[in-house]
Amino acid sequence: MRVKVISRSTDEFTRERSQDLQRVFRNFDPNLRTQEKAVEYVRALNAAKLEKIFAKPFVGAMDGHKDSIKCMAKNPNYLKGIFSGSCDGDIRLWDLANRRTACQFSGHQGVVTGLTVSTDGCVLVSCGQDCTVRLWRIPVATVTESDDGSDNSAASLAVYVGKNAFGAIDHQWDGNLFATAGAQVDIWDHSRSQPVSSFEWGEITIRSVRFNPGEPNLLATSASDRSIAIYDLRTSSPARKIIMQTKTNSIAWNPMEPMNFTAANEDCNCYSFDARKLDEAKYVHQDHVNAVMDIDYSPTGREFVTGSYDRTVRIFQYNGGHSREIYHTKRMQRVFCVKFSCDASYVISGSDDTNLRLWKAKASEQLGVLLPREKKKHEYLEAVKNRYKHLPEVKRIVRHRHLPKPVYTAARERRGKIEKAAETEENRRAHSAPGSIPRIPLRKRKIIKEVE
Repeated sequence: MRVKVISRSTDEFTRERSQDLQRVFRNFDPNLRTQEKAVEYVRALNAAKLEKIFAKPFVGAMDGHKDSIKCMAKNPNYLKGIFSGSCDGDIRLWDLANRRTACQFSGHQGVVTGLTVSTDGCVLVSCGQDCTVRLWRIPVATVTESDDGSDNSAASLAVYVGKNAFGAIDHQWDGNLFATAGAQVDIWDHSRSQPVSSFEWGEITIRSVRFNPGEPNLLATSASDRSIAIYDLRTSSPARKIIMQTKTNSIAWNPMEPMNFTAANEDCNCYSFDARKLDEAKYVHQDHVNAVMDIDYSPTGREFVTGSYDRTVRIFQYNGGHSREIYHTKRMQRVFCVKFSCDASYVISGSDDTNLRLWKAKASEQLGVLLPREKKKHEYLEAVKNRYKHLPEVKRIVRHRHLPKPVYTAARERRGKIEKAAETEENRRAHSAPGSIPRIPLRKRKIIKEVE
């Protein structure tokens, strides 16, 4: 005996809202929708326009420091907190949700040049130009009940004294070691008052140091001799080193692709390298009109944020040549440090005007809890806009950004100089013997040599 059963999927017949009388069925057969492309093009156009209308990235400013903010650090165990250090020796822990100071760390007598947090999120390590490295216990209750958090201060756990001023610091992603940069690279342990080991390569000053997120024993540094070097803690000498035309101010490793890192350079560009092949850059990211001071990757590894001397903050795709977004305000001065939040939703910038500023990573993103229908609507509009992004009108609206007049003028002048240099090179090549002037791409042109 054969029994036939009628089976129906619950999702296909469930109403989307309780107010709906019945489920609405849609037939997506293209033969029944002759105007589908035209309708979707209009929707993509409207989505691009609405994105510009609702683009309000600035969330708020946090005021409290009395001097320029030079460095910042994130706590991997506390999403709402950010540490900042200023030129007057003041270190603060900020509560991003309430945008106020949660705790102060006083002890440095000069400029605080570097901050980093241990892997377990319990110890803050700072260094400065007063030749000291200080370890601080991060309070568990980071936000008190009082309205004014400026009275909350913490004492240092330990103080390590060095021979020279320190310029940067970074902690291992998994371990108890941290590295300081100055006249040389020193490797420290939490439980020892003297460096475990030291590395140096000539009479140079190390400007930045970053540990590799995938291999704890590898770290990258940039120095005053325009070099970028990779050190291995298991050997007694640097592994590889390249010399560039201009100095590199900061380095950031890609957390999702630990073999790649991006360098923020003085020539207004950022250069992404593969650590296994340093003779040329993978990508050149250009849009800034002045020196790039700091760089930080998103936890997703798909984007990174940069802060520049031209008083702007830009967000780049990890493989994009030009910035996706630019943030600026009238009062913001030269940006010395930038960070992505641990959930990749916000960007924090610290500038010369003593303020920290909180920005949305996506300028038009809707804050708060989204209903499922709203989320589907946003995803659909994003997909439609991405489908028709190559069309001229959609492309023009999506790419357009309002720039401050000084940045716009400097970008136009810089573009003119680059075009003039390219024209001069073409003329020289046209009046020279064939092959005497080779074509060198920008990815290789900025690298002078590699030292091993």
